[in-house]
Amino acid sequence: MKSLLFLAMLPLALFGQTAGLTTEWEIRSTLKDLVAQTERLVPMLDQVHPQDWIAKGAPEAYLQQWKSIKAESGYVIQTTQSLAATPAKTTLVLQVYLRMQAMESLLESLTEGVRRYQNPALADLFQAMASENNSGRARLRDYLVELVAAKEEELRIMDQEAQRCRTILIKQPLPEPERKIKP
Repeated sequence: MKSLLFLAMLPLALFGQTAGLTTEWEIRSTLKDLVAQTERLVPMLDQVHPQDWIAKGAPEAYLQQWKSIKAESGYVIQTTQSLAATPAKTTLVLQVYLRMQAMESLLESLTEGVRRYQNPALADLFQAMASENNSGRARLRDYLVELVAAKEEELRIMDQEAQRCRTILIKQPLPEPERKIKP
């Protein structure tokens, strides 16, 4: 029985020693940087006035993009902080990564509107912020791939051990039924 317990715990021990998996303190540092970068973006977004652009002939889509980026930046900060508390939670890593991608895509379009309808220097600041954010997003993407690979390996090992244990149990002889002795 002790050997079965040991074998069941083996994948968990191996997960902590997986080669190439970014350490928790490294990913927490990356997440801290991503939160700081996103927090710096929020006051910059407050300087953007897409409602004024509409009077200059800009499409109303810029206003929607601006609102979406403001909301998404809050979600990115909140989700990233949750991820920092549990960095091995794959769903949170994926959620942060996808939210960042969506925010950066919207920001790219909004930056063109800022450049055309408001202030080219502010647009340059947005581009610099996006460039600065690229390395953090790339580290997060790499961590996501590492984490998924580690989880897949964990599941493979657990499945192998479960199959091995089933085989052992199937090969064991059935216990003899107790015979009642008649008095």
